[in-house]
Amino acid sequence: MSNAYIVGQITVKNPELWAEYCSKVPATVAPWGGELVFRGKQVAALAGESPHPDIVVIRFPDLAALDSWFSSTAYQSLIPLRQQAAEVLLLSYEA
Repeated sequence: MSNAYIVGQITVKNPELWAEYCSKVPATVAPWGGELVFRGKQVAALAGESPHPDIVVIRFPDLAALDSWFSSTAYQSLIPLRQQAAEVLLLSYEA
């Protein structure tokens, strides 16, 4: 079975709202077996250009868990807050 990952590329627009959003996401991830792998700030673009300076990576046990988390009522209810707080590109990967 493969792990699945959410990679979020982020540009924060409102730090206070972003902090609120970030504080609420873990409770939505936990029921699906998700765990934060890392969160960080870009140091340099070594090849090409990256439009977003921040990144987050969350690991799930499989793609079904990732999809269930994303479509869950708990996470969907946070999307308006996320949209106010930051510009976010969310990508899913299987590895």
